[in-house]
Amino acid sequence: MGDLSGPGLSYSLSSDLWVAGSMTRDSDVRKAFEDIAKSYGFHGFLVMLVPSRAARRLSECVVMTNWPKGFLESYDAASLMSGSPVIERLRRSTIPFTYDTAFDARRRSDGKASAVLSLFESVRLARGVYIPVHDVHGTCGAVSFGGEREVASSVEIKELTFLASVLFSRLGEIRGGNRAPPGGLSRREIECLHWAAAGKTTTEMAQILKLSEYTVNHYLSRATRKLDSVNRVQTVAKAIRAGLIN
Repeated sequence: MGDLSGPGLSYSLSSDLWVAGSMTRDSDVRKAFEDIAKSYGFHGFLVMLVPSRAARRLSECVVMTNWPKGFLESYDAASLMSGSPVIERLRRSTIPFTYDTAFDARRRSDGKASAVLSLFESVRLARGVYIPVHDVHGTCGAVSFGGEREVASSVEIKELTFLASVLFSRLGEIRGGNRAPPGGLSRREIECLHWAAAGKTTTEMAQILKLSEYTVNHYLSRATRKLDSVNRVQTVAKAIRAGLIN
């Protein structure tokens, strides 16, 4: 790590969090992502699971972010994910890449270029970088840093890739500590399914479990994949039949 340099990286490597692994909570990881984004001149960050082709809502793939909640709601309400060339590239790419909404929007074939451009510019996330990552459990995800600054240099992308990979892996380790119950589902995943079966909304589950809505959606999405389901309703039904929830 000694050959990597730069203002953002030097800040991160000087922190005990990176060396001693003293991050023990989601909030520790979130703070680190926020600090990195600010250090490199970005307005925000997004951590997500790579969407399957059946996925239709970006909010359901988000693990952690400081993007405005209203942005995700507007993005999903306009059904912008299915025609996104950035999301499509994310499904195929294993290397980091930059994005520019003004350019990428013109590549859409669904006629929603203006809506996308307006939405991203309104929250000052018009340009940035996407970094494919994976954790110790094999979960495939991506980390994005966005803002209005100039295109990230190759050196900055190298640094951000290192930092994003370490943080995503650490987040996987933290959340992986909740794993163990039968059926391959973690304790948190089962808790979320229990409340989903009780008819609770994502917002209500977040309040009950004292988690963010993004984290609740992450656990539910992961449970859906593990049980090979197509939606939340089927996942709950399978979990009940398997005796994982009452």
